[in-house]
Amino acid sequence: MSEQNNNHESIEQNISHDNVSHDNVAHDESILEETLKEFDPQNNAGEESVIENDIDIDTFKARIAELESEVKQAKENTARANAETYNAQKRIEQEADKSKRFALQKFAKELLAVVDNLERAIENANADDPVTEGVRLTHKALIDVLNKNGVEVVEPQGEKFNADFHEAVGIDADAPADTVGTVLQKGYSLNGRLLRPAMVRVGQ
Repeated sequence: MSEQNNNHESIEQNISHDNVSHDNVAHDESILEETLKEFDPQNNAGEESVIENDIDIDTFKARIAELESEVKQAKENTARANAETYNAQKRIEQEADKSKRFALQKFAKELLAVVDNLERAIENANADDPVTEGVRLTHKALIDVLNKNGVEVVEPQGEKFNADFHEAVGIDADAPADTVGTVLQKGYSLNGRLLRPAMVRVGQ
């Protein structure tokens, strides 16, 4: 009989314990629901707001606009600096090319006197003289070197007189008006730039 009573009390205790557990679960679920509702943005408003929001959207927008303006200005400055660098580089290249092209101007101009002397020697020499052939070869070699370095002959006989390339030193009665008749001294150019004008007589 005592054993039956003990079993009965044990069953009652288990039932009581199960009820307490269920109560705790239900209580825990209600706390979770309350918490979720409390932090729900739709419920988190008004005087009972739990999460305060001090962010000023207008301030952020103004700062973003300011940063965008700074980035734009930086890009413009970079583009301007790149353009200036490019232009400076082109100017340097042009000056270097110009200096390279005309570096021999003074030297070549002095060599023209040598060319003139060789040509006069050839004109006045005996064609059968072996020395004359050597002078001709020397003259040809010198002209070839000058041509390779951009020096070209300006020999305008029969052409229209051009004061930019010709220097009139007399009148040629046999030549048509404003036409080069006699070339007294050849002219030369260096890479398209006049090195020495041709001395000519012009028809009147």
